[in-house]
Amino acid sequence: MNRMSTFIRLALAGLAFVAALAVLSSPGSAQETAPDPVQAEKVQRFLELVDDPQVRSWLLSAKPATGAAAPATVANEPVSYAGFASIFRARAAQLLGGLRAFPAETARAASVLQSELDTSRSARPIVFVLAFIAAGLAAQWCFWWLSRGWRAWIASLRFLTVRDKLVAISARLLWGTSYVLAFALGSLGFFLAFDWSPLVREIVVGYLFAVVIFRLALVAFDFLLAPSGSDGFANAERFRVIPVSDQAAAHWTKRLGYLVGWYAFGSVTVHLLTTLGFADPSRQVVAYTLGIVLLLLGIEAVWNRPMVHRPTEHASRFSRIGVRARNWVWTGYFVALWLLWVAGAMKPFWIAVVAAALPGAIALTRASVDNLLKSSLADAEGPTRPGVISVMVERGIRAALIVGAIVVLAEVLGLELTGITAQDSAALKLMRGALSAGIILLAIDLVWNIVKVLIDRKLGETETAHETGSERERKRARIRTLLPILKNVLMILFVAVAIMMALSSLGVEIAPLIAGAGVVGVAIGFGAQTVVKDVISGMFYLLDDAFRVGEYIQSGSYKGTVESFSLRSVKLRHHRGAIYIVPFSELGAVQNMSRDWVVEKLTVTVGYDTDVDKARKIIKKIGQELLVDPEFAAITIQPLKMQGIDSLGDSGLILRMKFTTVPGEQFMLKRRALMMINKAFHDNDIKPAFPTVQVAGDRGSDVAAAAQQALAKHNEAVVAAAASE
Repeated sequence: MNRMSTFIRLALAGLAFVAALAVLSSPGSAQETAPDPVQAEKVQRFLELVDDPQVRSWLLSAKPATGAAAPATVANEPVSYAGFASIFRARAAQLLGGLRAFPAETARAASVLQSELDTSRSARPIVFVLAFIAAGLAAQWCFWWLSRGWRAWIASLRFLTVRDKLVAISARLLWGTSYVLAFALGSLGFFLAFDWSPLVREIVVGYLFAVVIFRLALVAFDFLLAPSGSDGFANAERFRVIPVSDQAAAHWTKRLGYLVGWYAFGSVTVHLLTTLGFADPSRQVVAYTLGIVLLLLGIEAVWNRPMVHRPTEHASRFSRIGVRARNWVWTGYFVALWLLWVAGAMKPFWIAVVAAALPGAIALTRASVDNLLKSSLADAEGPTRPGVISVMVERGIRAALIVGAIVVLAEVLGLELTGITAQDSAALKLMRGALSAGIILLAIDLVWNIVKVLIDRKLGETETAHETGSERERKRARIRTLLPILKNVLMILFVAVAIMMALSSLGVEIAPLIAGAGVVGVAIGFGAQTVVKDVISGMFYLLDDAFRVGEYIQSGSYKGTVESFSLRSVKLRHHRGAIYIVPFSELGAVQNMSRDWVVEKLTVTVGYDTDVDKARKIIKKIGQELLVDPEFAAITIQPLKMQGIDSLGDSGLILRMKFTTVPGEQFMLKRRALMMINKAFHDNDIKPAFPTVQVAGDRGSDVAAAAQQALAKHNEAVVAAAASE
């Protein structure tokens, strides 16, 4: 991830923490989280009254007055841990009472159901549910048979473009939805064709809706994960929205479908208990018992999930501990959610749900958008870069998820987002500022990512194949040099603007900050004149197009290939491997050895008796051979030729030659030319000149012989002395 996105995520996390502090510090929150024991006892007595059938009937028939005004003032009460304990004791007593009353209420509900069945002369509802499910399956099979051409067309689609992929995935989703709707029409339509008693109708329709919801959930997860062989489609993984492995797709499609199906079954069951006259504590006991099954399903899904990198037999102990630790963390999280639900602490429950679900949903959204909006499957082998549309879609969905999470939390916490702007309490002002800052950060993040994608796309275009030395290549090299610096400058600008706007929305006066930043900037400028000089010098070097990335330059004692830039320095790679990081202010005059062409000159020394005209013809022939050689033709601008005799040396004639090549390629051509010249001169009896020295004297060899004898005697004396020692 890039640094800008990391900054945005950290800023959003900080704003969420500020908003949470504002919510927890508000008067309404303090009152709700700190009840006293007297209120707990009143609540218990109220629940006992609600359990009375007569009171419950009266409450259901009565309609509360709408538009009732809220109390003008709310008394703030101090936090009391004894109050928490009283609430938990009252909750436990309520559930225990429901558990004790459950057998009697079950018997009463059974008698009510039996009397209803006897009155309507209907069979048991479970028989109806099974019969209508069978009717739905029959309708579903008919749709399967009639839509075989549709399925064959979907399976034959090829994903050559993004549009082809989206059309195929949408067609598959539409087919799966129609497949379930055929089941729903076959079951519910057949049921609604007859007249049933109200109780039987509610029971049968409720469980049929649960089955339909379960089937729709399977279609939704099959659409997102597309496990292999699903719905009879060959290569179903081609339609996968979320990029996961085949094992993970099959695992999560089944487990998530079972979770949704069990939740739908439990919701219908608890709702029907209300219809059958069960009291609220008894219904809660049933709901929490069904929730245990939901908890076990979630824990099983976590512990048996396929690992992306499953530890092998030779894996380290720490890797195995890490996998188990994550499983235990998720298990503890699910158990904590169930306990919060049972305790009735719905605010912490939903905060925990959103805190875990939102980051995962954002990560899945990013992966899904990148997977869906690839240019084509043919380009999957090379590096793919996100486009503007994919960035806008991914950031738009992420913003929608964040806004949805805020709305859910506001609803759970009892906050009216539309009324926050009209209230002036310190906590609500802080919350309003945090929300505004979050919106600003999301908008700046969207703009930054669009700019980043455009810059990266332009840089990617300059990395494609090109003609060496052409004007187009020079423009591309200039783009590769300037765009990374522009990208860094824009990132700093966006971060500064985001910080200032976020602080302004939080109520901080930014005018003094800007003025102070200006003064500090002037002070830093005087104290860091060298840095400022480096930055300004670098700007003028780049504006003058003195060098580009990939060019070989020399400045004073520094030379090498330009690898990259920063705001104040250039990185040079020496041809022997060393790296120089040179500040722009120290470059001075720059010798660029990679522009346009290079003229290479070389000399050869031959004897004074050499036929110079013959040597010139041989060298010219070698130049023509190199010019037509496929290895050197593309890099040769002017062929090798002899310029003439450069000078008369001590031992022979010095011949000068030259050729012109593309920058950086002269060394390879020079080595080949010298090899060919040496061979051609040898074949044509042109001998190179060798240095010779002649020594002359008056007395000739007598003096030399005497000297040799004296030297031999001296050596013998040295050897004898060494032997005696």
